Amino acid sequence: MSELQGIARFRFHPGKVGEFKRLSAKAMEIVRAQEPGTLQYETYFNDDESEAVVLERYRDSQALIDHGQHMAELMEPIIATADVTGELLGEPGPELRALITGDNPQVFPTRFMALQAE
Repeated sequence: MSELQGIARFRFHPGKVGEFKRLSAKAMEIVRAQEPGTLQYETYFNDDESEAVVLERYRDSQALIDHGQHMAELMEPIIATADVTGELLGEPGPELRALITGDNPQVFPTRFMALQAE
């Protein structure tokens, strides 16, 4: 199994960034307490906090499936705060691939080149 990286992009609806931050804090608590397979989970805001990018990294497909299950009750309210798009980088396993419907997130399974930090 290979690592997966996720990029989620949020363009907030007027007045919703505070709700997003509240829900994101809950999500971070869940990740820290229940997800040893989540290797990175960081949120970055632009200067006026009208947009955010969430960077995620998972040990493998099962870790991302687990994350989805743990976040299930938060996903609808989080998505209600913004227009959301995303990318999944890496080769999802068959079980995860079956769970991905539509074109969001867009999947980029093939890595051309990589530089690994030593």
